[in-house]
Amino acid sequence: MTPTAMDRLALTVITFLPAFFAVALVFFPRGKQVTDAHGHTHYTGDNAIKWMVLTVAIITFFLSLHLPAHFDYSTAGFQPRFEVDLNWIKSPAINYHLGVDGISMWLVILTTFLVPLSILIQWDSIHGRVKEFMILILLLETAMTGVFLALDLFLFYVFWEATLIPMALLIGIYGHERSVYAAVKFFLYTMVASVFMLGAIIWLYIHVGTFDYSVIRAAIAAGAVPGFAEAAKWLFLGFFIAFAVKVPLFPFHTWLPDAHVEAPTAGSVLLAGVLLKMGTYGLMRFNVALFPEQARINAPWIATLAIIGIIYGALVALVQPNLKKLVAYSSVSHLGFVVLGIFSFTTAGADGAVYQMLNHGVSTGALFMLAGMLYDRRHTYEIKQFGGLATPMPIYAMLFLIITLSSIGLPLTNGFVGEFLVLSGAFQAKSLYGALAATGVIWSAGYMLWLYQRTFYGEITHDLNRHLPDVNLRERISMFPLVAMAIIMGLFSPYWMQAIDPSSRLINGAWNPAIRATNAQAMPSHAVAVPSQITNRRSPISR
Repeated sequence: MTPTAMDRLALTVITFLPAFFAVALVFFPRGKQVTDAHGHTHYTGDNAIKWMVLTVAIITFFLSLHLPAHFDYSTAGFQPRFEVDLNWIKSPAINYHLGVDGISMWLVILTTFLVPLSILIQWDSIHGRVKEFMILILLLETAMTGVFLALDLFLFYVFWEATLIPMALLIGIYGHERSVYAAVKFFLYTMVASVFMLGAIIWLYIHVGTFDYSVIRAAIAAGAVPGFAEAAKWLFLGFFIAFAVKVPLFPFHTWLPDAHVEAPTAGSVLLAGVLLKMGTYGLMRFNVALFPEQARINAPWIATLAIIGIIYGALVALVQPNLKKLVAYSSVSHLGFVVLGIFSFTTAGADGAVYQMLNHGVSTGALFMLAGMLYDRRHTYEIKQFGGLATPMPIYAMLFLIITLSSIGLPLTNGFVGEFLVLSGAFQAKSLYGALAATGVIWSAGYMLWLYQRTFYGEITHDLNRHLPDVNLRERISMFPLVAMAIIMGLFSPYWMQAIDPSSRLINGAWNPAIRATNAQAMPSHAVAVPSQITNRRSPISR
């Protein structure tokens, strides 16, 4: 099928439309300054700004649906119809190169899906500097989308670093008591780690002569990069450190709880829902695809760190007195599953890892939105301040229960499919890894169900909780799409897998004859959730 003009422009429009309106918003008038009955200072133009930004975010989401609607599901690699490759800077040779495959497509959809919901959930809780808040959200959306689409390593690094500034400002300006500390910690951790990746990118440019991802990958596969054999382990580690901190993989996770607890609700939703996936996406796209041999050599200790993160994150979440910090540590545990699936080097593990990225964005994003609703009413995240909330807030309790069951991987919810596939891949790779990781499912049920019991059951011990308002219309509109997706993704996972499976197989086995041979006999992508159809292959991490 011949690409249309919309196909050629799709990636550019989806990426830069939010940034364009962010710049336009700078010149949008605030209106007059007024003070409301609660003593909050705002401007008369704030509502118009909110509606404009929400409209832009919704339009961007619907434009992004052009990708799955016109995607060639028989193609494993990047889609030629959407690819854009234009010369940007002649010396050094830097191109404006964007592309999408079955993995990056769904991560872009996840990004554009969560941004309008994040704006809507924060609608009434940002009382000052509304204009600046909305500008930061739009700039952050452009940067996050660019990370998943960039196929020039220099461009990728620009987008990667561009996510730091708006997120750090969102935390530092609009966060809670220790927001500046959390913002600085987040910025320093991720920026310093990214320097190692920059060093690896520069080495590849010097020895290959281009930043183009496809050219570099082909050159490495052909053995045409001088000195690569000696430098491969250091290049692998350079990329790995940057991505491991972003995931965050144990023991690089210590910035995450502070950032989540202090961030505003929208910041936490986008941080957990999208920014953390940049790390796991990078591990798959760069560490595994560019350095397949090093990935297999280092797989045992990376898988070990992932399993430690699964168990450690769950155990620490189990004893957290703070609702937001509990959800933050649950992210450390759940993303350990993603890393384990990636480095299992099995079709089931890789498919499950990508699907779990999407699941985590939906479920954990929803949990942070639910936590934000409670904070708006009680101005605390301390679990002991709640109890018996099912009585005054029955609809809220129902929404929380559905998302809780999704987070712990109840069958027929999205979490079950991802965790099942990851554990299937882990058992194929090494049974001990699968057995240890499976305990994380038990622990997650423990801390999430105990959280639910303490928050919603029992007697109401604080009088302030007796008359808490249930979710309003705006909050219902924010939550229902996430609740619906948690169920739909659990029931109809083959729709997502038909794009994910060919791309993940290509990354896993493009240059490995043994894996390529087994992939040729592997299960059909529409059957990835059926245990008997998962092929039994041993992985390099079993060595």
